Amino acid sequence: MTGKVKEKNDQKGEAVVLDKEDDKEKEFGSERRGKEDKEKTTEEEAKTPRAPRRPKTLQIKVTLLDDALFECELDKHVKGQELFTKVCDHLNLLEKDYYGANYNFTFNVKFYPPDPAQLSEDITRYYLCLQLRKDILQGRLPCSFVTLALLGSYALQSELGEYDPEVHGNDYAKEMKMASGQTKELEDKMMELHHTYRIMCPAQADLMFLENAKKLSMYGVDLHQAKDLDGVDIMLGVCSSGLMVYKDKLRINRFPWPKVLKVSYKHSSFFIKIRPSETEQYESAIGFKLPNYKAAKKLWKVCVEHHTFFRLTSTEMATTPRKFLALGSKFRYSGRTQAQTKQASSLIDRPAPMFQRSSIKHRTIATCSNRYNIVNPLPS
Repeated sequence: MTGKVKEKNDQKGEAVVLDKEDDKEKEFGSERRGKEDKEKTTEEEAKTPRAPRRPKTLQIKVTLLDDALFECELDKHVKGQELFTKVCDHLNLLEKDYYGANYNFTFNVKFYPPDPAQLSEDITRYYLCLQLRKDILQGRLPCSFVTLALLGSYALQSELGEYDPEVHGNDYAKEMKMASGQTKELEDKMMELHHTYRIMCPAQADLMFLENAKKLSMYGVDLHQAKDLDGVDIMLGVCSSGLMVYKDKLRINRFPWPKVLKVSYKHSSFFIKIRPSETEQYESAIGFKLPNYKAAKKLWKVCVEHHTFFRLTSTEMATTPRKFLALGSKFRYSGRTQAQTKQASSLIDRPAPMFQRSSIKHRTIATCSNRYNIVNPLPS
């Protein structure tokens, strides 16, 4: 009995050993098949071309105010401020707080100075002139025939310098586009006025252009489509002095920044809270309907930026307990205010930068001297 049991135990032990060996063979077989599959996968991956890695930089093109293209390469993770800084460096522009770049990468004036004569540098005024000429040409800054001819004549003086019949010929004004559907009558009037300018350097011409342009009623007004509470179509205009209301191209109401206590938006509605006058006891609120939520938020943002830039002496004042903005997002204007910009401009200490005036096809370099302007044709 004992031997059988032992034999059985032996057989059982052998059976156990055999099972273990079978397991090892199975493990070895599966491991070998795994290696073969991995080798096959590796070979297939080697044969299959890898997708190209996404570039870490972006090639960006920015349209400048003279319609020239500025190209640069930036890391795709940088903020838009770095692109704006590169554009300003390219233009040699120090008084850059009045300018900005749109999402479609166009370099524009963002804040129109109420008194352009207070700008420190000629180059800043020149780019402001280019922006205003675009505004006029695209219908954002309407003006009469007489004003259009006068502004066009100063633009000719700025770009070409003093009239020289041998250099300019008889129909040179057609290259200066001041209006859509520009007429020969307008061009003749522009040239007639241009012929009378003597001892006026391009920088002086830019200043005369701006002194006349700033008097136009729509100078520096950023328009937004809206409806009043009765559903009547209106336009809301934001500018350096406040919020304007237009109906049928006529201004019907005006809310100066000192009278506006708060601006807010909710859904597609935009609200302003007005400070009570001497004869009123309570604050009043006025609402407008915008086309959609994005339009209401955009108008609110433009109001916050303009109020902060033109009304406050520093951006730190925008975070005081009595906030100008009530509802809406957490957006805050973080740039310098006009007061800070003027202070910084007064500290600019560099020679007047030379720059090319080339917004029309008849390319020249026009510079100022003590008594008269010098015009040097550029090589083609």
